[in-house]
Amino acid sequence: MTQERDQDPTTPYYDRPTGGWGSLKSVLKHAAKDRIGLGTLDTLRRQNKPGGHMCTSCAWAKPPSPHLAEFCENGAKATIWDLTRSRCGPDFFARHTLTELRTWCDHDLEAAGRLTHPMRYDPASDRYVRTTWGQAFTAIGQALRDLDPKSTVFYASGRASLETSYLYQLFARLYGHNNLPDSSNMCHETTSVALKRTIGAPVGTCVLDDFDHCDLMLFFGQNTGSNSPRFLHPIQQAVRRGCKIVTFNPVRERGLVEFMNPQSPTEMLSGRGTPVSDIYLQLRPGGDIAAIAGICKHLFDKGALDRDFIAKHCHGFDAFEAWIRAQTWDGIEATSGLPRQDLIEVAELYAKAKRVIGVYGMGLTQHVHGGDSVGMLVNLLLMGGNIGREGTGICPVRGHSNVQGQRTVGIAEKPELVPLDKLADLFGFDPPRDTGMTTVEAVEGMIDGTVRGFISLGGNFGRAIPDLARTEPAWAGLDLNVQIATRLNRTHVLAGPGAWLLPCLVRAERDKQKSGPQMVTMEDSLSHIHGSMGRRPPASRYLLSEPAIIAGIAKATLPPNPQVKWDDWVADYGRIRDLIEATYPDQFADFNARMTQPGGFYRGNSARERDWQTESGKAELTIPASLSALGGDPAPDAFTLVTLRSNDQFNTTVYGFSDRLRGLSGDRMIVLISREDMARAGLADGQRIALVSAADDGIPRRVEGLSVVPYDLPRGCIAAYYPETNPLVPLSLYDQASKTPAYKSAPVRIET
Repeated sequence: MTQERDQDPTTPYYDRPTGGWGSLKSVLKHAAKDRIGLGTLDTLRRQNKPGGHMCTSCAWAKPPSPHLAEFCENGAKATIWDLTRSRCGPDFFARHTLTELRTWCDHDLEAAGRLTHPMRYDPASDRYVRTTWGQAFTAIGQALRDLDPKSTVFYASGRASLETSYLYQLFARLYGHNNLPDSSNMCHETTSVALKRTIGAPVGTCVLDDFDHCDLMLFFGQNTGSNSPRFLHPIQQAVRRGCKIVTFNPVRERGLVEFMNPQSPTEMLSGRGTPVSDIYLQLRPGGDIAAIAGICKHLFDKGALDRDFIAKHCHGFDAFEAWIRAQTWDGIEATSGLPRQDLIEVAELYAKAKRVIGVYGMGLTQHVHGGDSVGMLVNLLLMGGNIGREGTGICPVRGHSNVQGQRTVGIAEKPELVPLDKLADLFGFDPPRDTGMTTVEAVEGMIDGTVRGFISLGGNFGRAIPDLARTEPAWAGLDLNVQIATRLNRTHVLAGPGAWLLPCLVRAERDKQKSGPQMVTMEDSLSHIHGSMGRRPPASRYLLSEPAIIAGIAKATLPPNPQVKWDDWVADYGRIRDLIEATYPDQFADFNARMTQPGGFYRGNSARERDWQTESGKAELTIPASLSALGGDPAPDAFTLVTLRSNDQFNTTVYGFSDRLRGLSGDRMIVLISREDMARAGLADGQRIALVSAADDGIPRRVEGLSVVPYDLPRGCIAAYYPETNPLVPLSLYDQASKTPAYKSAPVRIET
């Protein structure tokens, strides 16, 4: 199927390949806007290569033999954004009150430039004012000592290195709590819970070489073109050797339709890209369970199963088969929004394939029953023995560059995921054993006043969370609000009397400590560990590294402990890696020796070896709560809202106002809706509307000033940008197993 044949030509779309000249022009535009120098070009040259700087954008794998340019369009934007010449220092804050800054849009706040000095909020002037690091550490330490540790939250955004993350979780536990939510709580925590339950390992099972051997890839809710474009290289190679690609997504994302390699002179000169998806099915939001059920139903009817694998390795198969056979095609078609014949066509491809990989993103996880959706994809793969063999597996594509690694080294609110006994032995203390707060629970605590202190290791928590109209006023009431950051963002201007803004180095900058220049490490989506060395001069001589900031706060907060050597660890990050190895010896053996290995070193995955660390000792086939992941059908006059990132965006960071790969640009306050639904709702192109929450909880939620844009979407589905429409996502709407907010399926109504 091709874009031209299936795309509604009366709605906006991008009619050229992903990558190609469009990608090159976009990078050049951003480079010119930020007036980059030779140092930035050198950083890009070294990006994602052995001994170089690991991108701060997505977590896609780094190949052992990198391309000439091993960065994508959005990776280049992230690096250019990090190394901007613009500065946001004391003079900036002297000119602007926080009341004024709260009227600025997200892009303009971050475009003010790199933060340069430690700052504290002064309520009398409503401004951030300059302070010293010593004053900041002393005051923050005193505030933490005055608070009940259980009333504080230590949040991590997903970009901090393994070294930083290890120190951060240790500080939290030495202080006395497990309140360590991170950005995984808002995206792939559903993965961690569902995969742990079904295959005994909380992360995906694939490695990069698997994409050289598979003959079918199934994509669910993953926008490769914008969110992980370097993935398009192995996809293109797979397609050229005959691998089939099937995509399930409510939105036609151009990256999985056609790709032109910007590093191929032949493709660039010919103007011809590589068609990607053989079949592209625009299912309804939350319809993945039903779609997979339809595929499984035909496979059962056909008898296309790996019976030997199932008998040896699977538990719960008979109950799952009975559930599938009880589902009707009418129910499957109505819930998925897809014709039976399309699902049978996919099932036939699956039956013929010898090696299948299931790939997914947040379109699968961010629903009330997102865990069931992941479980259904595992079920499908297990039916064919497609986990634990070369060229097979399940592959969640993670967002932030080290969000998976942070969980690996202990940033987790669940004490059972952390080797607490080893931490007790290494550092001579009794770690807290109670379950900490998730992101949702932390926000609930801010609203009801039980959370009194908040430390944020990067990120834009106040803008990324749901229910913004309810949560924004809570920030001013905190006794302590510490933001470790590189640029100004929306969360920073929601300050109260106890707010501190602490600027840190970016990963591309030189981190020199007492023992010399330091290297940091991170984990990619495929469980490989990579070293990263920054070489650019820091944006300000007043910046500190993240480990140094954490150590400074910890020393000012905690009583002395001869086994806790903050100064030694900051002086030489290799000593932190020694601690990580001592804590996780099976995964990080010879850590310091292996961290610069080309392609990274693999920390292993039990499920890849068919060692099922589940309660039954086998891979678990699970039965979903219903055919729909939505948690209930929307009211007749309601729509299902899917929140989207644009092509000029990474998470809450908005680099510009182009959404080229969807044929959109300029205004971010838009609502995408099918022409059929426009007619049903009596709407006109460009009409100004408001969206209001249709959640049945009595809490008013509303976003006004949105323009209607006709778009190729399934019936009953509308789409709008994240984070602008986050206020419409109820805090109570989350995956039932993981509490991941349901950003992809919020019920809303349209008001004209």
